[in-house]
Amino acid sequence: MQKRQNRKPRGRPMDGWLIVDKPTGMGSTDVVTKLKRAFDAQKVGHGGTLDPLATGLLPIAFGAATKAVPYVMDSTKIYRFTLKMGDARDTDDADGKTVATSDHRPTNEDIEAALPAFRGDIMQIPPAYSAIKVGGERAYDLAREGQAVELQPRPARVDRFELVERVDADTAIFHVESGKGVYMRSLARDLARACGTVGHIAVLRRLRVGPFREEHAIPLDKLVGSEDTPPPSPALLLPVTTALDDIPALAITESEAARLSFGQELSLVDFMGRVPQAANPDGGLVRVLSGERLMGLCRLGDGLLRPERWLARGA
Repeated sequence: MQKRQNRKPRGRPMDGWLIVDKPTGMGSTDVVTKLKRAFDAQKVGHGGTLDPLATGLLPIAFGAATKAVPYVMDSTKIYRFTLKMGDARDTDDADGKTVATSDHRPTNEDIEAALPAFRGDIMQIPPAYSAIKVGGERAYDLAREGQAVELQPRPARVDRFELVERVDADTAIFHVESGKGVYMRSLARDLARACGTVGHIAVLRRLRVGPFREEHAIPLDKLVGSEDTPPPSPALLLPVTTALDDIPALAITESEAARLSFGQELSLVDFMGRVPQAANPDGGLVRVLSGERLMGLCRLGDGLLRPERWLARGA
């Protein structure tokens, strides 16, 4: 029997980050699909879901950058959203159907008094229309079928939550800095309830994801606007290391890189004088470099350097 030949991956190999300014009305996976086709790339992913209603920063990972996606998703994110009060929606945003109304409108003082309860380490119930699985099914699929979706509170970290502008009695704009897995729709919904009314997000924009900021973002229509738009150049990609710039760097030799690439743990005694001061010796991450080449991420602990995520191509 003839052996089955390995299929060659479709598309061109390329590594790096493309920071896209996502338009409204499109899901994050739709953006990935469009860019994978436009670049004719082998492997593409994204670093943090944005709802179809939302606009703003969507980091797109190509090739080796996809291995760093979890670290981008763990990083600080900054949002700006508009809360529409007096109208609760089943999706907790403007794309949904009205499920409750209220005539009460809180004052600015009421809002400011409620905000501290939503800062720091909090427990948050995700929106019913979310990708969380319930009994093996996505919550949004169950909700669309008309089933009651009961999600459990989850821990969340909110570093800043501030009232920016009170546009009118029905509308207020907020600035939020948060960690991984914080739902802006839940923040808006729960703040409105805490102020004695109901509400939903009318406008949502993400301004920052980790080291990526608005000035890095390219509007999607400039990349895949129309048939007349030329194919985007791989030169637009930022280096894989860009997403990891805030992780301390550790220089390693080629022989050390080879051992780590096979999953071996190395004694930190061998790295005396090389471990950066900013690295936490009790469970901290370092990015290991051989020369100027990023090889991967390792974790410190128990006097050892352990490979956690190898990024070098061919690993």
